Amino acid sequence: MKVDADECRTALMLIRRTIEEHCPPGVLPSEEAVNGLYGPELIHEAEALAAAIVATIDKMQLRVMMKPPSPSIKQ
Repeated sequence: MKVDADECRTALMLIRRTIEEHCPPGVLPSEEAVNGLYGPELIHEAEALAAAIVATIDKMQLRVMMKPPSPSIKQ
């Protein structure tokens, strides 16, 4: 089964927009920066998106680990 490059590009664009909307700022470089950091191919955009998802999870886990414990209700 051959995958159409335009369909892949559209799917990656939708994933990018979702990450930009829901993930912390700075986890995903701009499309231009991805070209310089990873490369110009679709696989490079996919690598950047995957790295952004991992970075988001790392930030969420760090936030949970640094959250102070709830005060005890026992006196």
